[in-house]
Amino acid sequence: MLRGNKTVLGTVVIISTTILLFSFVKVQFPPRLQKKVDSAIKTTYAIEAYNLDPIKVSDRINRDTKAELGGDNLFKVHSAKEFVGYIYVGEAPSMKKVFDYVILFNPDLTIKKSKVLIYREDYGLQIGSQRWLKQFIGLSIMDSVVYEETIDGIAGATISANSMTRATDNVLKTLKVLKENELL
Repeated sequence: MLRGNKTVLGTVVIISTTILLFSFVKVQFPPRLQKKVDSAIKTTYAIEAYNLDPIKVSDRINRDTKAELGGDNLFKVHSAKEFVGYIYVGEAPSMKKVFDYVILFNPDLTIKKSKVLIYREDYGLQIGSQRWLKQFIGLSIMDSVVYEETIDGIAGATISANSMTRATDNVLKTLKVLKENELL
């Protein structure tokens, strides 16, 4: 009888410890992407340490949004002292592959910075230049973002630039839906 109780107690301790450890897991992206996300957050918000809180939405609301919200895309960013903004991490198509990007938002949902994190093609790298990406700074959920209308085109990167523009517009429209549903 004593031996059975020890086994049950040991199992309970292992399960409890596992649950406790996984409840404090930091959001993780693939290592290369994680490094770039860390750098973008730290430099944009001028903070050394931060926490990312995933913003979860119901399937019903997710169906009404333009951008993917799978639980690992949209986050609230907190420094040790305060709420500093939101980030959206996504993928967009380039000519033959996809590229990873992040859009960093102020607390008022205006774009603070956008950045191409990992670009996987030989052509179209120009979309990663801050000179081109600075066009997105200050845009809000009330803005419509259209390639070659509100955002200048870029020679040699037409497909990727158009894709980044559409992705940004989709994220802004998604945040507007979330704001209207009082999720932000």
